[in-house]
Amino acid sequence: MKLPRRRFLHLAAGAAALPALPRIARAQAYPARPVRWIVGYLPGGPNDVVARLMGQWLSSRLGQPFVVENRPGAGTNIATEAVVKASPDGYTLLQVSATAAINATLYEKLNFNFIRDIAPIASFIRQPTIMVVNPTVPATTVPEFIAYAKANPGKISMASAGVGSIPHLAGELFKTMAGINIAHVPYRGDVPALTDLLSGQVQLYFTSPLVIEHIRAGKLRALAVTTLTRWETLPDLPAVSEYVPGYETTTWFGVGAPRNTPPQIVEKLNKELNVALTDPNVKARLADLGGTVLPGSPTEFARHIADETEKWGKVIRAANIKAE
Repeated sequence: MKLPRRRFLHLAAGAAALPALPRIARAQAYPARPVRWIVGYLPGGPNDVVARLMGQWLSSRLGQPFVVENRPGAGTNIATEAVVKASPDGYTLLQVSATAAINATLYEKLNFNFIRDIAPIASFIRQPTIMVVNPTVPATTVPEFIAYAKANPGKISMASAGVGSIPHLAGELFKTMAGINIAHVPYRGDVPALTDLLSGQVQLYFTSPLVIEHIRAGKLRALAVTTLTRWETLPDLPAVSEYVPGYETTTWFGVGAPRNTPPQIVEKLNKELNVALTDPNVKARLADLGGTVLPGSPTEFARHIADETEKWGKVIRAANIKAE
C-alpha cells in the first residue's frame, strides 16, 4: 500500500524526532541520583568552599546530593582530565577557576583542550587581588612604588604562590605595564609566601582579600586593588588602573561539565545557580571570601574563559614562564 506523500513525510519527521525524546526526558528528570562535583584543590580553600556552598544550594533545590570530591595535583589538571573523560550525562561537574585559563598556555602538553572539552555552565564569583608590601618598603602609593622600583632595579622581591599562579602572573603583568624590574620568588602556596612577606624576606605580593586583617593591623601596607574599579570592601584603596591604565587582574570561580552534556541539563543548572546568586545568604557567604557575584549565561561564561585564556597566554609567552 502506498502512503500519500504528505502522510509519509509526517511519519518520517516523527520518526526522526524519536531519538531526541529520551534525552529530553532524562534532562527533565535530572538529577535522578547523586552528582559528583570535582575540585582540583585541597579542602578548605576558596574553590572548595565555593563548590560546597553552591552544591548545597543545588542539593536543596533539586533533591539530590551534589557531592564535592577533592582531586588536587598538577595545577588542577588531574581534576580537569577526570571530568573530560567522564560521561557527559550531568553527573560529573568540574569546579572551574582562573587557573584553567592559565594552564592552557602554561603547560605545553595537556591531554585535553579546556575550551573544547569542558562545557561552561555558570560563573559564580569574582575576587580582586590586593597589591600589598611589607611596611619597610618606602612607598605608600603605586606611583611611589614604581619610582622606588625604577631607582632600585632588581632589588625588590615579589612573592607568589607558585610559578604560573595568579599572584605570579598579576606581578608579571604589572612589571610589564609599569616598566619595572623586580625579582620573582615562587613559594608552594599562599601560606609560606605570606609568612615571608610579613617577616620582610620578600617585599611585594599580589594576594587575595584574605590578608585584609593583616592590612587593618598595620602588618602589611595595601597599595591598590587589581580590579578596574575600586573595591567596595576597601573603598578608600585605589585601583592599580588609576595609575597604570588598563591593568586588571581578578580570580573567578564557576562550574563546567564534560562537552556534549545535554544542553537542557546545562541550562537547568545555570538557571538554578543564577537564582542562588540572588539569595542574600549566598551573597553574604561569597562576600566573606572577598568576592562579588558573577552571574551570567553559559555563553557569557564561555566568552569570559576564552578572553582570560588569551590574556594570560600573552603574559606567559612574553615572560617565557614554564610550568615547574
